[in-house]
Amino acid sequence: MTEIRGQFLIDAARKHAEGEIALHVANIQTYRMNPAGIGEHSDIVETIGKELDAIATANDRLEMIDKYFETSDGGLF
Repeated sequence: MTEIRGQFLIDAARKHAEGEIALHVANIQTYRMNPAGIGEHSDIVETIGKELDAIATANDRLEMIDKYFETSDGGLF
């Protein structure tokens, strides 16, 4: 695998994690702004906790990418 292709995969993994974070942040903001309109979630605090857990998982992935796959010049190890 070439370095360019390898970087493409890391970039895709980063974007995927960033997208997951954006999705879960949007869900939390929806719960905050309109909690009465979310009929299927009777325990809003518990639901927000699950969204926060999902954000933490995606954030952990970003941290691992930064720690193990990104170098100061933007390339791979």
